[in-house]
Amino acid sequence: MALSTHTTPSGFLLPSIHSAPPFFTEQPNQNTQAHVTEQWIRLILTYARHKSLFVLRVEDAEVPGSDWDEILRNERINRRIIPSYLSSLMATMVAKNLAVYEPSKQTRAVLLYWRLPEEWADVLHAWATATGQLNTILTFYEISDPPIPSPLSGIPIPLLRRAITILSRSNRAQIIGVADGEGVRFFVG
Repeated sequence: MALSTHTTPSGFLLPSIHSAPPFFTEQPNQNTQAHVTEQWIRLILTYARHKSLFVLRVEDAEVPGSDWDEILRNERINRRIIPSYLSSLMATMVAKNLAVYEPSKQTRAVLLYWRLPEEWADVLHAWATATGQLNTILTFYEISDPPIPSPLSGIPIPLLRRAITILSRSNRAQIIGVADGEGVRFFVG
């Protein structure tokens, strides 16, 4: 089979390297492996952004039917990434600050930074400004699960907290304790 791009059922365009069987295994040559690792990282982050996925788990390579099947498996060439290789890729992403282990005391799941926390902080403040939420106290739940879909819909609370912390440092937000958890007030910035 010749190398070719392929569009998944979700509309994501897979790069041609995804149809190369060696792409799914660790390579013995360090230079080749470094290149393949960069390709995998780019693919994972681009796909996560396309599907608004925030968490990648080693189990996603072990169990069919996950949100990640379209990139972690290629049935056309009968290949899939093995869990230990995915774990290695996740460790590299953490080392490059493109992901963090979440929860922090384990290495089987990462919170992906397809937008860095600083970028999420800017998106969050722009959303608060555009929706008239300045000087209003909002719960984290109201931000991550708004009644009208927004760029922040589904954002995990740990990532939201990091973005708010960044805004707090520049006096554009303040974390406030509310009856049912945590809240935030946004300021003009």
